[in-house]
Amino acid sequence: MPLRLDQPFRDRLAEAERAQIGMWVCSGSPLIAEIAAGSGVDWLLIDMEHSANSLESVLHQLQAVAAYPVAPLVRVPWNDPVTIKQVLDLGAQNIIVPMVSSAAEAEAAVAATRYPPHGIRGVGSALSRSARWNRVDGYLQDAASHISLTVQIETAAGVENAAEIAAVDGVDAVFVGPSDLSASLGHLGAQAHPEVVDAVTRTFAAVKEVGKAVGVNAFDPAGADGYIAAGADFVAVGADVAMLARASEGLAARFISASGDGGRASY
Repeated sequence: MPLRLDQPFRDRLAEAERAQIGMWVCSGSPLIAEIAAGSGVDWLLIDMEHSANSLESVLHQLQAVAAYPVAPLVRVPWNDPVTIKQVLDLGAQNIIVPMVSSAAEAEAAVAATRYPPHGIRGVGSALSRSARWNRVDGYLQDAASHISLTVQIETAAGVENAAEIAAVDGVDAVFVGPSDLSASLGHLGAQAHPEVVDAVTRTFAAVKEVGKAVGVNAFDPAGADGYIAAGADFVAVGADVAMLARASEGLAARFISASGDGGRASY
């Protein structure tokens, strides 16, 4: 029986009437991914760049969230065609490629998501979840229609080249990363520095000028609100591991630090 794949992220963005709110899943846990998927957020970012996620753990998380109306995006660790091929074969339909600073790098990312003659993706549809083991009619011919590619601008050079990057055919959206961008601009750790915020909003304008969607990472609620007001189409507003870290610290502060007995519990 022929199967249908989920709607790619670019189509969700095109149909959305508000900024799409998402969160990172860095723990590598399918259970945490499923909990996040049922939270009501619009999209999840399963991260392979700054976490211990492997191909196998990404597969398990994609399977865990498949039952929920959330769009899963997978960020690959680098603009590497082998990793992109493998992640696509796992059934990821929405890919984020980090550290794209030029149109040529964006073109390389696009090529990695396309079968020949339009790209260099290896053909393995009969073996992989991407085509549901050849249960999706016409997958080889229509694969590009099922895939949404987002490239991440995270450097000063990327900001200057934002319009050219966004204009590359096959790039569906641009995601701005203020953490690495702040380091590139000489303000390491200062994501709210005025020069960093200005670079982000200039990137927004350049990307929107060529008609593409633009998003940003902003864990600070005030910063997220500001970027939404500035026209962000999608915003990541938290991460599973960060939320657990802050909540557990809050519990420790409430029940141990303020106890006055050196942290010893009474039973």
